Amino acid sequence: MAEDWANRDDEAEASARLTAVREALHDSNAEALEALLEPLHPADIADLLEQIGQGEREQLLTLWRGGVDGDLLSEIDESIREEVIDFLPDDVVAEAVRELETDDVVDILEDLDEPNQEKILGALERADRVAVERAMGYPEYSAGRLMQREVVVAPEHWTVGEAIDFLRGSDTLPDQFYHVILLDPRMKPTGYVTLGRILSAARSTPLREIIEDSYRTVRATDPEADVAYIFQQYHLISCPVVDENGRLVGVITIDDAMNVLDEEHEEDMLRLAGVGDESSIQDGVFDTIKSRIPWLFINLLTANISALVIGQFESTIGQIVILAALMPIIASMGGIAGTQSLTIAVRALATRDLTVSNAMRVVRREAAVGAINGLSFAILMGLAGWLILGLPMLGVVLALAMVINLCVAALAGILVPLALDRMGFDPALASGTFVMTVTDVVGFFAFLGLATVMLL
Repeated sequence: MAEDWANRDDEAEASARLTAVREALHDSNAEALEALLEPLHPADIADLLEQIGQGEREQLLTLWRGGVDGDLLSEIDESIREEVIDFLPDDVVAEAVRELETDDVVDILEDLDEPNQEKILGALERADRVAVERAMGYPEYSAGRLMQREVVVAPEHWTVGEAIDFLRGSDTLPDQFYHVILLDPRMKPTGYVTLGRILSAARSTPLREIIEDSYRTVRATDPEADVAYIFQQYHLISCPVVDENGRLVGVITIDDAMNVLDEEHEEDMLRLAGVGDESSIQDGVFDTIKSRIPWLFINLLTANISALVIGQFESTIGQIVILAALMPIIASMGGIAGTQSLTIAVRALATRDLTVSNAMRVVRREAAVGAINGLSFAILMGLAGWLILGLPMLGVVLALAMVINLCVAALAGILVPLALDRMGFDPALASGTFVMTVTDVVGFFAFLGLATVMLL
């Protein structure tokens, strides 16, 4: 309850802040705008930019042009980032990107068109530009795109004292880092040591004696989803990235890995809903239509399959009209049950909790759940058909159709995404359409078929 009230207070504060910002923009009051924005975290300012319209964004950026920095550019949603960069003067953009580490620059570049990419690359110092261009040379959605080049390393034979002296004397350390990576003479990482262990150990302690057990490396070409899984599975804070020869080329930190997990989760939700994996509330009407219409068209085709099944029982429906009113109940219950199983399965596949080794156990569990749920609701529907409609055999038909469809729905919710995953397709992308088709077709066929056999 306390958390709910805190959330409401935060929402009220954000709403009041947005109103105040709009008033400052309406009055062209740069001082008031500065006073409102200066205390805010870049993420909160980015939220403000996303909530106001394009005209207000341009006015805000004009009045508060000196406040735009690298952290803000990296926080802005990709759906409006290019618009913001287009509007800002080149010198403001240049100064902003110079503050960023290479992984943040790469993250910004990935979503920009070529002219804007060149604008940002041209603003970087030569060494940073080379590092960013090399990172952009790796496949999209790979560890090489995710890593930062700024790393803290030490020879594996050093002691704690030597490492501390090096850190204190260096003026090129990253703003944030968690480990000192140990290298052999061939520039291959052999382990890493946390800053906490370095500060708590005696100066004479060899670094190799306090290496972390969690140490792992990833290849620059590994998919970023695999990297995020490793971070989550082994509770990593950072992870060295190596090239094909095992030499160190960068490091990935936990904030970037968690961003990948968040993006993967968001994409799964959007794909399950059939609205495209890059949809945003910032999208215009045309972009929104373009992302949704293919799935509506596919749904139209699958709906025609259901209509074809219903058409086969036209005479049955004509003789027992009440069947037309009851059909949606069977199909709807199956659709909900299938979606429940499907959601669990897609998420479990994404987190690798659902694998070939435990698939049969999960399938058996879902079959049992579907059967028990089906029997429970079958009793209710059977009694309703008997007592309310006065047709005992209709109650039996309803009960049997409910059991069949809920069992099939539970199994389809697991087996369809499993099959798509095994075939190399994204299970979140098309599973929903297939599962809904299966539950509709089976529900209508079972209900009308049983009605034809048992009631006529």
